Amino acid sequence: MNESWKNTTIGEQATLQRGIDITRVAQRTGTVPVVSSGGISSYHDTATAKGPGVVLGRKGVVGSVYYVASDYWPHDTTLWVKDFHGNEPRFVYYFFKNFAPRLATMDVGSANPTLNRNHVHPINVRWPPRVEQSAITAVLGTLDDKIQLNRQMNETLETIARALFLNRFVETTKTGLSKGWRYATIAELCNINSWTLGNSDELDRIEYVEISEVVRGEIGNIPFYERGKEPTRARRRLRHGDTVLSTVRPERGSYFLCLHPSPGLIASTGFAVLTPTKAPWSFIHAAMTQSDIFGYLGQQADGGAYPAVRPEIIGGLEVPWPGNPKVVEAFHQACAPLYERAWHNREESRTLAALRDALLPKLLSGQLRVPTQKE
Repeated sequence: MNESWKNTTIGEQATLQRGIDITRVAQRTGTVPVVSSGGISSYHDTATAKGPGVVLGRKGVVGSVYYVASDYWPHDTTLWVKDFHGNEPRFVYYFFKNFAPRLATMDVGSANPTLNRNHVHPINVRWPPRVEQSAITAVLGTLDDKIQLNRQMNETLETIARALFLNRFVETTKTGLSKGWRYATIAELCNINSWTLGNSDELDRIEYVEISEVVRGEIGNIPFYERGKEPTRARRRLRHGDTVLSTVRPERGSYFLCLHPSPGLIASTGFAVLTPTKAPWSFIHAAMTQSDIFGYLGQQADGGAYPAVRPEIIGGLEVPWPGNPKVVEAFHQACAPLYERAWHNREESRTLAALRDALLPKLLSGQLRVPTQKE
């Protein structure tokens, strides 16, 4: 440990403040992010905190940590750093990210988990000087910036694919179907949930995809399980080119495109898995990820706390289908490379995230040091 690191407390380096309550009704249209314990939950026209900022989950999702580059509104369910005391804001973010597991254990709530800032401030820590904070932030920030760039690139690539689908198949049929065109159901073009994990399947381990880890094409954590110890909902086996949609609260848009899966990649039974049979996989994915699809499926969902849509409702959706197979093949030739590029970006991001997560505790403890300009 470098001697320039000092013994201090969290409160001496980052003063936490409880967030400010605001209801959805009180919010006005704007670009200011409202950050709750689950992340950015909405947008408003007024900020109450200057960026860059660091926000911790206080109520509900205790231990969550967010970095906000712009001015923002910290919600009542959070604690936010009111005073950085001259420290690098992004370093403070990484400090709390590394400290998050301990924060998660500091629940003082009863029915609803709650984090009290007065319990966080007195905690003793070792703290590096500003120059070393900047060096640590440069390493971790470069990795996170590349991950974010990949995510933004993927949004662009997939937006292009959806726009091409609209142009070639939806816009051309708005005034009526041309000769040879018709409407085909998804069930006609795909098999739905056709491959289920069985007891006799020879797999050493399961890589499980849960709905809560999927957000608009991006898969977060994929835990591994020894065969036989996986969750009971781990039943949907996946093939290359499958489009996977959540049937639970489908309006949230929890979906992903499965490309080049490992044999052990298994999805929850809360997903509907569309395996193309008569249409290219790019056609099905572009068709099923249009924004109006999720709104419609959300309206068709039924149930109590977790409304879900039945797979047959998904199978009954209709899409324009040309009689000439060259039309959809030309679309696939144009869009498949876009989706493949996005897949490569996600694989790269997963590798970078693993490297970041491995470096984080070593850098924040001083076990691994980054040379600074003074050294």
